[in-house]
Amino acid sequence: MHVFTVWAPDATGVEVAVGASGAPAEGGRRVTMDASGGGWWSATVEDAGHGTDYAFSLDGGPARPDPRSAWQPEGPDGPSRVFDASRFAWSDGAWPGVDGRGAVFYELHVGTFTPEGTLDAAVGRLDHLVDLGVQVVELLPVAAFPGRWGWGYDGVDLWAVHHPYGGPEALQRFVDACHARGLGVCLDVVYNHLGPAGNYLPEFGPYFTDEHETPWGTAVNLDAPGAREVRAFVVEGALRWLRDFHVDALRLDAVHALVDDSPVHVLAELSLRAADLSDEVGRPLTLVAESDLNDPRMVEPAVEGGYGMQAQWADDVHHAVHALVTGERQGYYVDFGSLESVRAVMTGAFWHAGTYSPFREQVWGRPVDPTRHRGGSFVAYTSNHDQVGNRATGDRPSATLPGGVLAGSAALVLLGPFSPMLFMGEEWGARTPWQFFTDFPDPELAEAVRTGRRSEFSSHGWDAEDVPDPQDPATRDASVLDWDEPTSGRGAALLAWHRRLLELRATEGDLRDDVLGRSPSLDVVGDEDAGWLVLVRGAFRVAVNLSDRAREVPLERGAGVEGESGAELVASYAEDGEVALEGEVVRLPAHAVAVARLR
Repeated sequence: MHVFTVWAPDATGVEVAVGASGAPAEGGRRVTMDASGGGWWSATVEDAGHGTDYAFSLDGGPARPDPRSAWQPEGPDGPSRVFDASRFAWSDGAWPGVDGRGAVFYELHVGTFTPEGTLDAAVGRLDHLVDLGVQVVELLPVAAFPGRWGWGYDGVDLWAVHHPYGGPEALQRFVDACHARGLGVCLDVVYNHLGPAGNYLPEFGPYFTDEHETPWGTAVNLDAPGAREVRAFVVEGALRWLRDFHVDALRLDAVHALVDDSPVHVLAELSLRAADLSDEVGRPLTLVAESDLNDPRMVEPAVEGGYGMQAQWADDVHHAVHALVTGERQGYYVDFGSLESVRAVMTGAFWHAGTYSPFREQVWGRPVDPTRHRGGSFVAYTSNHDQVGNRATGDRPSATLPGGVLAGSAALVLLGPFSPMLFMGEEWGARTPWQFFTDFPDPELAEAVRTGRRSEFSSHGWDAEDVPDPQDPATRDASVLDWDEPTSGRGAALLAWHRRLLELRATEGDLRDDVLGRSPSLDVVGDEDAGWLVLVRGAFRVAVNLSDRAREVPLERGAGVEGESGAELVASYAEDGEVALEGEVVRLPAHAVAVARLR
């Protein structure tokens, strides 16, 4: 027996097509549903249950998939399938959970992490992440989207797990396998828009509103008539991943596009509900926001007028470090690249903190108050899916930068005061690109995406022929990690370096300290003209030489470290030449990095 329910407030009659197969308009006996108040309809079907295909018909129209479907085995245009989440035999009863604040995140895309591109195949690589020193595996979106391959940000069945990845039970297996190895799981979820194909939500109710505009067009309806159930669709859907799939954290995509003028913002509502669920399940649950606002209110408690997120991505950290080490100044990098910008972000998370942004041509952001906010509430990185994949050819920094510069960038972020994150393959300096790829079955949409991508980058000076065709299967295939790379040469050396950094972070309290604010225990000093800088972390000094000449770098003691003069070298990376420490001065070859502890 199964009770089918659906919200369709404008319908005068609703039927559920049970046992439907193939396209949702085909087959299946239709059962009339009863109005149950508030725009909801329901029907109890005795011979239905886990594995039963079904779809809904509004006012005699074509059968459509369930907006809250957990299982779309034939894709977003096919019938839904009943999924009983309670059937799975979990083995993680002793799992204590993990607080994402201060944890080391590892962002991966299921479809390119392995050649198979499935959740079950990804399980086979989890021991690599354990050995690396990761604490939380962050999955790019798994919500069902059209076609076989894609980034996942065109999801249209937001409660379902993309079937080519393995479907909902595969996600349960993946999370259970992670917990068995001591790894938490963060799931990237997208509620600010739906993809351009397979979105049937507008047929069911007022899921969108013209009251607000977003980069993707009309906004999700969070504050206009009918918003109550739309908000519930978002909040309940998010909580379901945490409850039924035992996920430990959610990364909420582009929350600045969740336009909500309600007295209680939907993020604050979600945070309060997640806190209640955390108490219920007896483990910490972490909400991480991707926000373009540079507003610390994002991580302030909802009961104090904040949005209640535990953490937010810190793009300014990426921009400052990337612009400094690469010299790039196009687009938003025009605001960054100075040593002062690196000092500001490493001690306060934001460069734009109530200051003027030439790129935005306006004052942007608010400062982080170090008496209220800690570094663990900000996720920092030198690469992520956006910063690599949204480049014209999807080239990683490792495609052009010397290994020592990559090692230096990694040391700044992994030993900094934030919650660090690695993008898959970054730990060995992967040379494979990560490109923008899609697999839209609709030929007109496919051509529009292809043309739009090439037009966008052609306007920035790229030859259109150099921009990979998103619809070409070879574009996805080129983006798959090469697991032979970390077994030898530079790949093996960089992997060993990342492991050493994470070992130091795990064992040294000074390198886990997340107190913000420029101080004798947290600072960045350097010589911009000479191309070197030093990150101060308590008694530790992270010295990075970005120049192509050897440099002698003083490890300034400052007022925060007492004791005899001298230092000991605890880690170093150089591909050409030797790192040498004399007293409190380290000699770094070109493009090299050293981590030292002052005595």
